[in-house]
Amino acid sequence: MPSSLLSLSMLTATLTSAFAPAARAPARRVAMAAGTSGLGGDLTGKVAFIAGVADSSGYGWAIAKALSEAGATIVVGTWPPVLNIFKSTLERGKMDEDRKLSDGSMMEIEKIYPLDAVYDKPEDVPADVLENKRYKGLEGFTISEVADKIKADYGKIDIMVHSLANGPEVTKPLLETSRAGYLAANSASAFSFVSLVQRIAPIMADGGACLSLTYAASTDVVPGYGGGMSSAKAALESDTRVLAWEAGRTYGVRVNTISAGPLKSRAASAISEKGQKSFIDLAIDYSKANSPLNKDLYADDVGASAYYLLSPLARAVTGVTLYVDNGLHAMGMAVDSNALTADGGGLPIPKKG
Repeated sequence: MPSSLLSLSMLTATLTSAFAPAARAPARRVAMAAGTSGLGGDLTGKVAFIAGVADSSGYGWAIAKALSEAGATIVVGTWPPVLNIFKSTLERGKMDEDRKLSDGSMMEIEKIYPLDAVYDKPEDVPADVLENKRYKGLEGFTISEVADKIKADYGKIDIMVHSLANGPEVTKPLLETSRAGYLAANSASAFSFVSLVQRIAPIMADGGACLSLTYAASTDVVPGYGGGMSSAKAALESDTRVLAWEAGRTYGVRVNTISAGPLKSRAASAISEKGQKSFIDLAIDYSKANSPLNKDLYADDVGASAYYLLSPLARAVTGVTLYVDNGLHAMGMAVDSNALTADGGGLPIPKKG
C-alpha cells in the first residue's frame, strides 16, 4: 500500500516533523522582527514556502509564525487527506489563538497548496491514490507540480522549509523492519527534501535559503525510533551538506538543517506500543533530566533558530546541522542513570550560586 494511503494512526509524521511542539508546556511567542532590520533580519517582501503544515502543533507552524513575525509572506504545502480539515479549521477561527503574533496581529497564510511529497511528478502517482476519495478532485499535488504553481503565483520565492517525515514501521526495531518500510521512511523523510530542493532552488531569488528538520537518532542510538527513521535522518543530514555545495554553487542557495529535541505532537505520540508510555513522553522526560539546560523545549525555540538560519543574518551559514535541544547532544552520559545512583553516589552537578 502506498504510504499516502496509510491510516492516520500509522502516519507518525507525514505533515509535521517527527517531533513537534510540546502539549505539556505552552508555546512562547517570540518577537523577532523588532530591532532586526538593521542587521538584515527583516523579511518584509520575502515569500516563504513551508512544506508540511496541517495544524498548529508542529514545527512547521512555529517556523511559519517566526517568519511571519519578521514580515515574510507565508504559503504552505499540506498533505491531501487532511487538506480540507486544515482549511476548515482555519476558516472557522479555531486556530486564531495560535495565529496571534507578538503585536496582536494574525499570521496570514496566503496560499495552501495540496502536497504529497512522496511523489515527484504526476506519472509517479498510482491509480489507487488518484481514485482515493481524499485525492479526487485535487490537481497538481506532486512536488514538481507544486513548484510550477509557486512559480506561476510568485515567480521567485526566498525560503523553503521541509517539515515533514513519515515512517510507516517506526514502532518496529530495525531488526524487524521490512525493505518496503525502510525505503518508505527514507523516501518520505529524506529524498522528499532532495526533490524539493531540486525543484524549488531554481525558482528562488538570490540569497535564498532551504531548511529541513532532523533528530539526534541520525548519529546516536535512540531505542524506539525505528522503521528506518534513524537512517532517514542520517541521510537527511548528509544530503544537507551535499546540497549546500551543489545548490550553493548552482543557484546561490543556502541549505541547512535543525536537529531539534523531542517535543510532543499528535504524530509523535503515535510512536508507541499499545498500553505503554509513549516514545515521545519518554524522550521528553529523558531530555529534560539529562540536558545541560534541564528545562522544557518549546516550538518557538525551534522557530527562532529557523528564523535566524533562513534570514540574511545567516547569509554566510550553509551546510550546517544546528542543534536546538537544550544541549542534550553534547552529553555522553545520562546523569539520571541507575548505574550512577545505585550506591548513593552520582555525578557532581554544579549548583546555582
